[in-house]
Amino acid sequence: MAAARALRWAARAAAGPLRMRPGCFLERCVPRAALLPARGGGSSSALGSILGIPAEQPSQALGQHPPPVATNREEQDRLLQDQPDQPQNPKVLRIAIIGAPNAGKSTLSNQLLGRKVFPVSRKVHTTRCKARGVVTYEDTQLIILDTPGLTSPLKAKRHNLEEAMLTDPWESMKQADLVLVLVDVSDHWTRNSLSKEVLKVLSEFPQIPSVLVLNKVDRLKKKYILLELVTELTEGIVGGKKLEARSAFKHNSSSPAKAPPQTPEAFPPGSRTPESGCLQREEQEASSLDNSSDMRASESGLLTEEAQGSKHYGPRDLKNMRGWPGFQEIFMLAALHGEEVDTLKQYLLMQAKPGPWEFHSGVLTSQSPQEICDNIIREKILEYLPLEVPYGVTQVTEMWEEGPSGELLIVQNLLVPRKSHMMMLIGRGGKVVSRIAQEAGQDLMNVFLCDVRLKLKVEMKS
Repeated sequence: MAAARALRWAARAAAGPLRMRPGCFLERCVPRAALLPARGGGSSSALGSILGIPAEQPSQALGQHPPPVATNREEQDRLLQDQPDQPQNPKVLRIAIIGAPNAGKSTLSNQLLGRKVFPVSRKVHTTRCKARGVVTYEDTQLIILDTPGLTSPLKAKRHNLEEAMLTDPWESMKQADLVLVLVDVSDHWTRNSLSKEVLKVLSEFPQIPSVLVLNKVDRLKKKYILLELVTELTEGIVGGKKLEARSAFKHNSSSPAKAPPQTPEAFPPGSRTPESGCLQREEQEASSLDNSSDMRASESGLLTEEAQGSKHYGPRDLKNMRGWPGFQEIFMLAALHGEEVDTLKQYLLMQAKPGPWEFHSGVLTSQSPQEICDNIIREKILEYLPLEVPYGVTQVTEMWEEGPSGELLIVQNLLVPRKSHMMMLIGRGGKVVSRIAQEAGQDLMNVFLCDVRLKLKVEMKS
């Protein structure tokens, strides 16, 4: 089994590295002196790009070949129990990714890992428990704590969620060296403020460095909105410095559209005159994050000045807060397409501190093979069944064994509470359940790097 796994790994490595599409959409034109660089390589962040701090390029591509997951529990348990193959000067960073449900936490985790091991769905609460992903790069190990979306007890009851959905994000924070707060900027209902659950977590752990990650920026047609969001989600303070945002937009005479509103100043002008700067959208058609709006920003900027000390925020303060003033850095990316994920990954590698590795370099996730299989199948069920129906499906694995040619044979029974749910899951002529099995099987092949034959059966709960 180990030899077969090594051959699968070598075959995958020969296929070439994971490729990420470049996604720069900002043209830097603000003086370097406008911002004190964040610790350990913050110049590659979105804020550093806005303020004109040259990005630090990695010495080589970060898309190393991630190891496959073992196909049986015994081999995976052995890898998890093995003593880590410590390098000469090991470094480690434990990262908690938190945010509202469906912000893209699992998608970002998969991109950082280079292989899909966490379920992803457009429906909320796809991730039902905390799980660890492991990125090993040279002498550095990143441990990603992918957590359920922060939710309230009322919503947890509505979706029939386990108690772990409420406690796991808090437990992950206790183990984290750094926290990434993910915000979906394409959701105009929620993007202008952090949820009360997120603010509560951040206020309980103010000693843990936090980073704001604006996700799904490729869906924004009007990129100037990002400046407004930065001001609101940070309460005008990043890295202990006040931000002052100004913009003036010129109307394009060729378009009858109204000029976009000016970005409000994060703080009123102080006694000193801030240095001038500009932020222009890159107009190259090749950029995947190109702004399709008829208006373009002619002048805008983010300037910083020293914030007046740090403050402890209590429950009363949180009621009036929309953002968090303790963020160390800001990143803007599109996790689904891998846009700027390598930039964030480079930053995380540079934040790692000297310390022993927690896992062997052959470990990609702490999940068992069966857990990964269950999660991926549930992901497809969430995608193809409407409303609350998929949350009532119970999965029972009846067969998990290796076939005569080395393929993985899996048979899983899907139990549903109602006959109407069973008919929806089966679909006309069995098309729905067949499509779920086909897509889930393909994902599992990419996880285990072997042929997978997946059979799904649908029955009523007894």
